[in-house]
Amino acid sequence: MAGSNVTALFRASTAHSPSYFTLNRAGGGAAGEITDFCIPCNPYFPTPAMFDQLGRSLREILTYYPSSADTITAELCQVLGLNPQTVAMGNGSTELITWIDHLLVRESLAVPVPTFGRWTDQPMETGKRVDMLLLPEAHGFGLDPASFVQFVRSRGSRTAVICNPNNPDGGLLPKQQVIALLDSLQDLDLVVVDESFLEFADAEQEASVAAEAVMRTNVIVLRSLGKNFGLHGVRFGYLVSNPTLAGKIRSALPKWNLNSFAETVVFMLKEHRQEYAESLHQARRDRQEMTMRLSQLPGLTVYPSQGNFLYVRLPEGVDGTVLRDRLLAEHGVLVRECSNKVGSSSRFMRLVVRPQQDQMRLMSAMEQVLYGRAPVPEPRPEPLAPMLAQAPEPQPQPQLRAQVQQPGPMPMLALAQEPVSARGLGPVPAAERPAASALIGAPAGGMAGGMVGSAGGGMVGAARAAAGGYTSGTAAVDRLIAGA
Repeated sequence: MAGSNVTALFRASTAHSPSYFTLNRAGGGAAGEITDFCIPCNPYFPTPAMFDQLGRSLREILTYYPSSADTITAELCQVLGLNPQTVAMGNGSTELITWIDHLLVRESLAVPVPTFGRWTDQPMETGKRVDMLLLPEAHGFGLDPASFVQFVRSRGSRTAVICNPNNPDGGLLPKQQVIALLDSLQDLDLVVVDESFLEFADAEQEASVAAEAVMRTNVIVLRSLGKNFGLHGVRFGYLVSNPTLAGKIRSALPKWNLNSFAETVVFMLKEHRQEYAESLHQARRDRQEMTMRLSQLPGLTVYPSQGNFLYVRLPEGVDGTVLRDRLLAEHGVLVRECSNKVGSSSRFMRLVVRPQQDQMRLMSAMEQVLYGRAPVPEPRPEPLAPMLAQAPEPQPQPQLRAQVQQPGPMPMLALAQEPVSARGLGPVPAAERPAASALIGAPAGGMAGGMVGSAGGGMVGAARAAAGGYTSGTAAVDRLIAGA
């Protein structure tokens, strides 16, 4: 991989990570070798069979115009059980954010930070005042609804936005707290609840407030399809609100703002509900496993998440930009460093939840870059004793040779490493460590004259005789055998 070319792309980007295609061009076609912990999409959906079906339809998808957005929206609403008059579909949720800002946001917008960057960047691009409430790290970046309401009142904000779960930390407000927040802010021009990652949550059975949004005059719920369905490239999302707000957004959208890929996928959904549900279940299990694994890294803090990503604080003294570049250049692992998110810094990373095999690659890479050591393998159960015991055959002792280790990249954190005692996990006492002469170039049977060099000082001859010619190669063990 052309590491210097690829890592330079991150320094040139001020808001988002480089796209897969940009990385592929800069790396000479190496993007396919990257394990992606940056882009938060569902790794289990569509299924391979669905991709095969899309592949067979590729010529038609690329050749012909899609149906109107109304036709595609009607099909999606039939699958989701929604009224089409309360829904507007967009070419990705970011298109809907853009039109919400242009049509419905007046002079100001309040939002907790850190959060999804378009909720801070988009209003500022159109000259709005953005009031940002800093989420407290001491409380795990959790949002206190009462504090947010008080902040909105003190600033005089006319629009309020929350992401639930929040991006990048994955924090989730329970449904009843969100409803109470909507009640408290019912006099505002607009309240948006961005539920783009809610499909991955399992804290409560039904956490969405989409049904409540339909009954209110100033509430929009935003949902993403690309993240849930693992198809960021298709660019499709939708909002739910009362018919007046939804109709205002629909009337501003272009006639063919949805592409033929989006139409094809939407019309496939009703046949693959079960596979989709199973994909979300597996993603939630992966999140639990990945949280456990990352929590075992010394100095790393993992915050509770209900999204398909984890927000982590790096150990003291570790710069996230340096770690990001080294993980990519040395191990082909792509991560999201969060210094360009308002309210975050280079001490934080957002790591997308991925299958177990990819998690192990991430863990190995972080262990080596941070601490300069490979991860400790998971303990395996002891094998059962054989049902028929056999006497051990005499085994020749292999000659041990000195290994010269080539210098590698310096670890970002230095951890002292000691030999491990055979009796436990502590360092080997100096008196028990074998001398160099016993390890390098010594004959298998020991030193001349029958002495085992510095391994305990006992005689080999008696042990060999007592064991019927067998020697373990360790004098202390041989003495025990001889005395048995």
